[in-house]
This record gives sequence, structure tokens and C-alpha cells, in this order.
Amino acid sequence: MNNKIKNIVLDMGNVLFDFNPEFVMNTFCSSLEEKAIIQRELFEGPEWSLGDKGVIKDADRYDLVKKRVPEAYHEVLRNCAMHWDVCMKPLPGAKEFCEYVRAHGYGIYILSNASDAFYSYFPRLLPLDFFDGVFVSSDYLMLKPDLEIYQTFLSKYNLKGEECLFIDDRLENVEGAKMAGIQAVQYFGSFEPIVKDYLK
Repeated sequence: MNNKIKNIVLDMGNVLFDFNPEFVMNTFCSSLEEKAIIQRELFEGPEWSLGDKGVIKDADRYDLVKKRVPEAYHEVLRNCAMHWDVCMKPLPGAKEFCEYVRAHGYGIYILSNASDAFYSYFPRLLPLDFFDGVFVSSDYLMLKPDLEIYQTFLSKYNLKGEECLFIDDRLENVEGAKMAGIQAVQYFGSFEPIVKDYLK
């Protein structure tokens, strides 16, 4: 165990939950063309980051994106935009890891880029009050990997960066945390090496 680490800080998407646009499109789309357009305009369009930053609400996304999508695809787009969280299912081992962290005396926090829909699907994993803090980007009008979000997170919960281990699947977010003085590691689909190298 690294005695310096007192708190585990977790990203949400593709660490705790399966954020999988392909699953959403397979659920609602009936053609490759529909999928290509919705992938480009909904999931890769600017509105996705605007939602995560809190500039727009999740419910606003459809009306903004549909302007760039042929009318024939509006119904499919609406379904994908309004029900994209059908894919947000807890990943295998996520709940067990959180419970391990708590049982071994660490503080446990969430630091996630996510829209306001976060609060509807996240309890599928664990109640919000299981965590010592839940910091969602859209609540603060900022995004990882900007330095400001890490600094604000540390300040809000009165934490020291060197006493935290941040786990994220995206390298740029890991590097952003390190710039803020937080210990950080990239997640590659298993918590086992993290437990072995940092928590034992």
C-alpha cells in the first residue's frame, strides 16, 4: 500500500460505466447512413462537449443538433439524443472496486466530465452518498483536462493532490491531473493492476 495515498478519485465514463455510442445507435438506427450521420452530428458534434461543460442541458441537445440532420432522420436522432443513456451500465468490477476502496479506509470521489443526465443514471452503480464527493463538470462550467477543474475539485473537498490517486481512461485527463499535482494513472479495463501497484 502507498501510505501517501488517502483518496481515490474516479472518472465515470469507461471506468465505472460503459459509455458506448455504438450500442445506442444499434438500438435506434436502422441503416448505416443513419448511424454515420448521428455519430458525426450527435456524439462527435460540439453539443456533446457543451453539455458536459454545462453550457446546455441534456434536453436541449436534440433541438440544436437536428438543424444539421436531414428531417427524415429526426425521429431516430430524437431517440438517440433523449435516450442515449441506455448504454450507461456499470462495468464489471466497478461496484466491487468502489466497495474495496471504501472498505480499506480510503476516501472515494468522482471527478467526471458529464452532462446533467449524470444524476439520473449514476445511481445504477451506487447511491451518490456512498461517495465522499461527486464533482460533475456540468455543475461547474469547466472540463477536464483544464487545470482549473482539478484545482477546483481539490479546493472544494479540501484535499491535497499528492494524497489523491486519480483514475481515468483518457491519457490527456491523467496528464491534466498530474499538472495539478495529483497522482494519476490511466485505466485500461481492469482495476487489478491499480490495486496491486498503488493500494497494496
